[in-house]
Amino acid sequence: MFDNLSQRLQATLKRLRGEGRLTEENMREALREVRMALLEADVALPVVKDFVEHVRVKAAGQEVLTSLTPGQALVKVVNDELVAVMGAANERLNLAVRPPAVILVAGLQGSGKTTTVAKLARFLHEREKKSVMVASADVYRPAAIDQLQKLAASIDAEFFPSRPDQKPVDIAHQAVEEARKRLKDVLIFDTAGRLHIDETMMQEIRAVHAAIQPVETLFVVDSMTGQDAVNSAKAFNEALPLTGVILTKTDGDARGGAALSIRQVTGKPIKFLGVGEKTDALEAFHPERVAARILGMGDVLGLVEEATRTADKEKAQEFAQKLAKGKGFDLEDFRDQMAQMEKMGGVANLMGKLPGMGEVPEAAKAQLGDKQVKQLVAIINSMTPQERRFPDIIRGSRKRRIAAGSGTQVQDVNRLLKQFDQMQKMMKRMGKGGLQRMLRDVKGRLPGLPG
Repeated sequence: MFDNLSQRLQATLKRLRGEGRLTEENMREALREVRMALLEADVALPVVKDFVEHVRVKAAGQEVLTSLTPGQALVKVVNDELVAVMGAANERLNLAVRPPAVILVAGLQGSGKTTTVAKLARFLHEREKKSVMVASADVYRPAAIDQLQKLAASIDAEFFPSRPDQKPVDIAHQAVEEARKRLKDVLIFDTAGRLHIDETMMQEIRAVHAAIQPVETLFVVDSMTGQDAVNSAKAFNEALPLTGVILTKTDGDARGGAALSIRQVTGKPIKFLGVGEKTDALEAFHPERVAARILGMGDVLGLVEEATRTADKEKAQEFAQKLAKGKGFDLEDFRDQMAQMEKMGGVANLMGKLPGMGEVPEAAKAQLGDKQVKQLVAIINSMTPQERRFPDIIRGSRKRRIAAGSGTQVQDVNRLLKQFDQMQKMMKRMGKGGLQRMLRDVKGRLPGLPG
């Protein structure tokens, strides 16, 4: 997400950082570039105008002009304005009510609404430790009810059964009553989607809203539809008292215009981002972290949180003890590290959160993609246990067998062995006290981390 905007803004601000001082001329040129970058990212025109004007006024202030590094001071102005546009801080769900806290989910058909209900149920169960029930009033699409039932079974959420011949308001009343009886903390209620906004749909969803009085009314919208996403969010907000927005399919959206426009246009916060198809692919929306990622500063906090949540602590401890004792780093360990990256959302997700990744050439990023990681795992899986422990024995005939077994070429096996060799040398250095040195270096480079 934001790839195109990120590249354009970073290139513009990098040029300014190289200037000894800011002048009217280079500022005018930079702001023109910023304006074009935002428009190409499909940000709403009124939002672009306000954004550029606010940056221009702040950049003309003494704080920037008298700075020893005016280019860097301008980066801070742009960063602060991005945060302000998207909503200053993460707005959590309001669940501090008498149970069950009812969440009503609305959206157009095809926006990923039903899957998002399951993602949200899993998020609340795993990260907020809530017991969750889900229910569907999408009586026009029986497949949606079946889909939610299957998803609920896979994420440890209770499913309230409903039928296409029932009225949505009746389903709503019964679901709330059942959630109360079963002492559920949260009830997430999925509503019918439509191909477009119509008055019949709005009347129905208003009736459901009145029946269950939800504490949160969330609008799910496909970020890839750009300005259409903003317009539909605005229309729903005028018909329903929305409390927030969930942007889906952000992993496939290189522009990000909807994320930068929705708060300003609707006045409602983005609360979550859908970042993939799996039920664990939902992230709380933190404007300050997203702004940092757009400007190439990464999201180290997000990375640490993700690692803490998904890490296999037992395996990590075994691995650390192995290194401390000076025992060899083998291909089994290499495979475990790659599996850990998969758990953390894949290589693309990790790279997006690392500072400075915007300056890495696309060709280099392509070599580190999720597809390449899967290929490396397949190659290691095609080896015998002995080969994984002692890679030096892998010669010509073994390489041919491994390549055939993993559906790859011999040169792919050679590339893996070369990468493993480099990793092994690094791990040996870590085992001799290099890990502490490396951590000290990282702390020195990252602001805000204790030394």
